[in-house]
Amino acid sequence: MTTITLHPDFRVGPVDRRVFGSFVEHLGRCVYTGVYEPGHETADEHGFRRDVADLTRELGVTMLRYPGGNFVSNYTWEDAVGPVEDRKPFLDLAWRTVEPNLVGTDEFLQYCEREGIEPMMAVNLGTRGIDAAIGLLEYCNGEAGTKWADMRIANGREEPYGVKLWCLGNEMDGPWQIGHKDAHEYGKLAAATGRAMRQVDPSIELVACGSSSMMMDTFGEWERTVLSYCYDVVDHISMHAYYEEMDGDRDSFLASGTAMSTFIERVAASADAIGAQKRSDKRISISFDEWNVWYLFSRFVGETNLPVQKDAPRIIEDVYSALDAVVVGDMIVSLLSHADRVAVGCLAQLVNVIAPIMTEPDGPAWKQTTFHPFATAARLAQGEALQVKVDSATMSTKKHGDVPTVTAAATVDPETGALALFVTNRTAEEQTVTLRHPGATARIEGGSAVLADHVGPREGKEAAEAYGMVDALPVSHGDGAITLRLAPESWTAFHGTLAS
Repeated sequence: MTTITLHPDFRVGPVDRRVFGSFVEHLGRCVYTGVYEPGHETADEHGFRRDVADLTRELGVTMLRYPGGNFVSNYTWEDAVGPVEDRKPFLDLAWRTVEPNLVGTDEFLQYCEREGIEPMMAVNLGTRGIDAAIGLLEYCNGEAGTKWADMRIANGREEPYGVKLWCLGNEMDGPWQIGHKDAHEYGKLAAATGRAMRQVDPSIELVACGSSSMMMDTFGEWERTVLSYCYDVVDHISMHAYYEEMDGDRDSFLASGTAMSTFIERVAASADAIGAQKRSDKRISISFDEWNVWYLFSRFVGETNLPVQKDAPRIIEDVYSALDAVVVGDMIVSLLSHADRVAVGCLAQLVNVIAPIMTEPDGPAWKQTTFHPFATAARLAQGEALQVKVDSATMSTKKHGDVPTVTAAATVDPETGALALFVTNRTAEEQTVTLRHPGATARIEGGSAVLADHVGPREGKEAAEAYGMVDALPVSHGDGAITLRLAPESWTAFHGTLAS
């Protein structure tokens, strides 16, 4: 028997709404024929697809990271502002694609503004450095009377954009990164760039590059070294993680959320160790600004094997299964369970490229299976994340050892008492769970579930739309406890009330 215990007075911390962010990179069809397609029947006056914007709103995306990703590490932002007719296409070295240069800083930031989405900008610390970073910041946030702010005004934007969240490069620990640096090189550059950027705008938040994977040989030591240089300058350290089912190892794949939690806790420990060494009262938060299911090793040929391509090539367009959706839900459980450390999250990416939304040029847009758990959690998770105690059996996995068969996260809105409870059943059998709430009053009013199966990826609009959330199994209320039933290999979102 599995038991989940919670109480509204025992909290992890506030749920930062930026944890429900996503990511738009100039990669494949994410931008062109993804968010942007001027000739499409739904395109607005700026060329952005309304059908994609509507789905993005339904998905619950609060923030978008831009312009990369690997793309940013050889990006010259100045070439992508001003009149579009004057811009020149260029070769993006990261994805070996000729970038048409039709969407740049102004187009992206104005799109975010129209859609009520917070932007997260990245600066190029691969092939460029301090000058380019402070120039871009001044262009975005500067008042009239300086070079770059006046250029923005000349390009038609009078008011500053007021971008608050900035990434100091991307995955600089990765040998694949254009301008890859070791930890000492990057740490010094990040510190110097961050200090200069704060001279331009002291109100910004800065994200230093952490390890791009827990499996990197430099993991741990990278965080220690980088933060030894820039701990006092930055607010967050980034994490990136992707998971996939390898060689039919379904159990290990279902346990991806446990691996994600371990990663978060190890990065937090590394950051705290530097804080202790510096005798600092400051606490570094985590920007988990790339996470998803990505069949990186089994489906992707690797960027170095890509031919030079034009016209928004189809790259990394993974089609997802119901099992993938359950795993995405379980990773959301991991993020919410660490609300005290994870301030930012970006499901990578938004459209077409390992994305919850797919499109066809001149055609429809639709939801992938992974759309559903993200949208449900973004809608229900409000207020404070609770400390959730889960007592369950364990299951053995090849990749992660023994892991819990059931995981859970919960949130409560202190003002309304609205409860959201997210529970994953990683086993192939239905499970009965006792939800205990000692000293509190709780009621589950309903719920919906994502159910895994063995069908495989759901290719195309018709197949994907045949899949969605289903009603949760019935619950029963007793004296001081509620009995929940979990379908096999499922992620369930319950909603109700909880009060002291």
